[in-house]
Amino acid sequence: MHIIDSHFHWWPRSVFDKLCQRAELPRASVNQKGGYECLLGLGGDYVLNSWKEWYDLDDQFAHMDGLGHKIDVVSSIGPFSVFFSALPPEEGRDFATAWNDEMSGAQRKYPGRFWGSAAIPMQDTKIALEVLEDAVGRLGLMGVNLPGSIGADARIDAERLEPYYARVAELGLPMFLHPTDAVFNSMLDGYNGALFLSLGRVIEVSVAATRLIMSGLMERHPTLKVVMSHTGGALPYQSGRMDKNSKAAQLPRPVSEYMKRMFTDTVSPHSAGMKFAIEYYGVDHVMYGTDYPCWDPATCLVLLEEIGLSPADRQKIMYDNARRILGLRDPVGMAAAAE
Repeated sequence: MHIIDSHFHWWPRSVFDKLCQRAELPRASVNQKGGYECLLGLGGDYVLNSWKEWYDLDDQFAHMDGLGHKIDVVSSIGPFSVFFSALPPEEGRDFATAWNDEMSGAQRKYPGRFWGSAAIPMQDTKIALEVLEDAVGRLGLMGVNLPGSIGADARIDAERLEPYYARVAELGLPMFLHPTDAVFNSMLDGYNGALFLSLGRVIEVSVAATRLIMSGLMERHPTLKVVMSHTGGALPYQSGRMDKNSKAAQLPRPVSEYMKRMFTDTVSPHSAGMKFAIEYYGVDHVMYGTDYPCWDPATCLVLLEEIGLSPADRQKIMYDNARRILGLRDPVGMAAAAE
């Protein structure tokens, strides 16, 4: 079967090597796992560790090829996206541009198999807009990443960012919303990180998505295309509570209406969670995603089989939805070359 993995992470080493050269925070250093230890330093001891499987795209494709399917990938940043907004504004712009150049290079190397999304530094609105236009216009990237926080600031709905969200909506770009680990890490410490990893990221993506709704951004920009990670965090399971207790936000529609305009993936390590996300958002709003290399694609495929999808719904979730929702287009001349 031809599959598109909508939640896939490839990280270019060149950006992390550049971060290793910084003396002050945020900075990085090579670790013993073939990856990097990244220190954020936003009033806490947040450390992001990675391993070698994040960095070799050829090896990643070889792993996908071993699953017995033809698999294309959409690369989003994941928790590292917060680092671009934790740097001084001009430096954040330079790091983001370097990242985006790497994503564009991978698109050219693997036309029709790899699609990259843009890093956007969010601490300065003018710079965010400049990087956005460069990523789309010069580099041809297919979407943007939205961290769950701007550095340590959870207010991704800050009023100053209205022109940025308006432009993303105008361009029709998907916006990949992923937790960054910078906000709830310290309050959910202990248990060797188990509490935070189990619950913190679910909370962060839920809070960030709700800010986009309660701020009125989703109302003012109805074409804003938000792709939530991890089956939407806790939101679909608390939909009734969100409608019941959100009236003070004075929105013209129930919160659940805005939630159901968003999109999500199948990154949930049990089939019941996947099934409920499909039932809640609707089969046209859910895309196959594995969070690779954080999660095993083979396990995701097995869990999806347990749901018992119809052939038509399986085709939508595994391939068609990603093409439509993310606006994926084959490079010019690719179809002719395949004939």
